[in-house]
Amino acid sequence: MNRLMRAALLTCLIQKLRTHGSWCGETHLQKATYLLQYMMKVPFGFEFILYKHGPFSFDLRDDLTALRADGLIKLEPQRPYGPRLEAAPECAYIQELFSSTILKYENVIEFVSGKLAEKGVADLERLTTAFFVTRGSVDKQCVNARAAELNRIKPHISIESATSAVSEIDRILNEAKALH
Repeated sequence: MNRLMRAALLTCLIQKLRTHGSWCGETHLQKATYLLQYMMKVPFGFEFILYKHGPFSFDLRDDLTALRADGLIKLEPQRPYGPRLEAAPECAYIQELFSSTILKYENVIEFVSGKLAEKGVADLERLTTAFFVTRGSVDKQCVNARAAELNRIKPHISIESATSAVSEIDRILNEAKALH
């Protein structure tokens, strides 16, 4: 996927997250993009690693910086908190250029936005790390084994919270099957 196609989809994602009531900081965009790429098979082409607060892409961070430089997204300061991302009116041109690409992925963007919009940063970390563990797991059926692995790599996440996150990601995965 080329940079302009990604710009069209990322600005659409920002708009959908905000429509669903998301804070829409970089963490929301990082985690939503991760799920879109690996769960929903949107071919963004970003490389994600497991980082401080779950899956993270430095490539995506670079794209967001470029989108800001191009005037397609803006940061909306929210003192004393961090900034929110907002799609600038100028993104309409790119979205129109790639309207067929947006149409192709709009239902999965809507789905993921709806699932993540109202989650806080800690919830996003648990949920997307649960998906990271599930993707790498040989035994995708065993909730307890995946929860134990999540707790092992993120010890600050209790077994109970890890089990809940793995169960929730399983429910989301089951719902996502209907979209493919």
